[in-house]
Amino acid sequence: MSNPLSHIISEYYNYLRWEKNLAARSVEAYRRDLRSFLQFLEERLGREPVLADLTKENLKEFIYEVSGLLSPRSQARLLSGLRNFFGYLVLENHLDHNPADWVESPKLDKKIPRVLTLDEIDRIISVIDLSTPEGERNRAMIELMYGGGLRVSETVNLRLGDLYFDEGFIRVEGKGGKHRFVPLSDYTRKILERYIRYVRSKIRPKKEAENILFLNRRGGRLTRNMVFIFLKNYARAAGIEKNISPHTLRHSFATHLLENGADLRSIQLLLGHENITTTEIYLHTSAKQIKEALQQYHPRGKDRK
Repeated sequence: MSNPLSHIISEYYNYLRWEKNLAARSVEAYRRDLRSFLQFLEERLGREPVLADLTKENLKEFIYEVSGLLSPRSQARLLSGLRNFFGYLVLENHLDHNPADWVESPKLDKKIPRVLTLDEIDRIISVIDLSTPEGERNRAMIELMYGGGLRVSETVNLRLGDLYFDEGFIRVEGKGGKHRFVPLSDYTRKILERYIRYVRSKIRPKKEAENILFLNRRGGRLTRNMVFIFLKNYARAAGIEKNISPHTLRHSFATHLLENGADLRSIQLLLGHENITTTEIYLHTSAKQIKEALQQYHPRGKDRK
């Protein structure tokens, strides 16, 4: 007789792929997490684990076992993956409660995002050769990632049908296939319109990329790696020594909004973060400005004679 747990796990992977609409790479990450836990149980129990073995005690022992092998961040990611699986079991009435709710996640130091100043972004733009189609395209991509807070994957997958210039918005497909509408400034819109008019309209796209906004010179899709490379090359040419990536532009977008008075909830919506705690990391980048605001505006902030 087959193990019912094996059938449940197979249904879980289908749930991730088709109902949660996760990418194959994300599903594989969840699969690795679950496989490592089940292998631990099998070695510990001397048999194939069953549903009744998915207890908080066994989970705690597993986390303790891997604590000496993995960094706190890797442990937290592993526990998060298992918590997701147990949550599915509760959802499907296979378990009464989530065992991971009783296991404390390791404490993590929050990484403060690396950001560029506006001057540094302008310097990067200034070294782009706008006499070439690639230069016009690359400027438009950089301005969009900085001006709209887009991820590099969202940028390279953006479609012509996602542009609503008359309304001043673009539709972005984020993680998990979720869509959000991002407003465009007049400046960013004009840069995109210029690229479409003078570059995109003159490229014959390949069939699979007919509706893709940003194309390579052969009419195909751009890869994320291509964007990484040209951005690093421009930063080097601009004399910027920071180790940056396209995500640095997204971090800069959020940080500059916060520094100029935008509220955290608005930034969360613009970035497409499900949880506002993800957005809160940008508070750390603005610590200096927050301190200055206290000193300037609070009655006890000013030096008293």
